[in-house]
Amino acid sequence: QVQLEESGGGLVQPGGSLRLSCAASGPIFSINDMAWYRQAPGKTRELVAHILSNEPTNYADSVKGRFIASRDNAKNTVYLQMNSLKPEDTALYYCYASVRASPHDKNVPFWGQGTQVTVSS
Repeated sequence: QVQLEESGGGLVQPGGSLRLSCAASGPIFSINDMAWYRQAPGKTRELVAHILSNEPTNYADSVKGRFIASRDNAKNTVYLQMNSLKPEDTALYYCYASVRASPHDKNVPFWGQGTQVTVSS
């Protein structure tokens, strides 16, 4: 079974920075797209950054210019560098990956457990 493990969350003051990581493990032949989502209390889950191979990354308008997503295909890992953090960035951040386990399989979506980011003074 493919697993996604996030790390790097925590408590940070407004204006600070955090770097999230998400590593995929298990039976992986290829990973199509990877993404970061977040969900704040009482709100629906929203897309933060969508990372496709060989295409520009798509960002939510609320994080453009502050967050940078990157991907290391050799490590099956995706990162989210979050700068100039605001209290409204407080949320549980989830990693997503669309994974093909073998050349004969279709892409299957997987989610991580989430890592908490709290921005507060």
